Amino acid sequence: MAKSRARKHREKLAREGRRNPECNRSPFAAMDMTTRKTKTKKDYMYQYKHKNHSFDRGYDGSFYLFSPLSA
Repeated sequence: MAKSRARKHREKLAREGRRNPECNRSPFAAMDMTTRKTKTKKDYMYQYKHKNHSFDRGYDGSFYLFSPLSA
């Protein structure tokens, strides 16, 4: 890749013995500060909360109440 104008200017300042502005940057500027974590059980459950609900197996919440007729 080509060098930017700002990078060329910083390198020129360093060659001439003056302070490089890169040294003024915070050490945290180059670090990845995001926290990575694995999904919890709750995250996996919410991922499929409204998906893939099939009611063709009779598990739709309805029931049949059988009462024998006594004569």
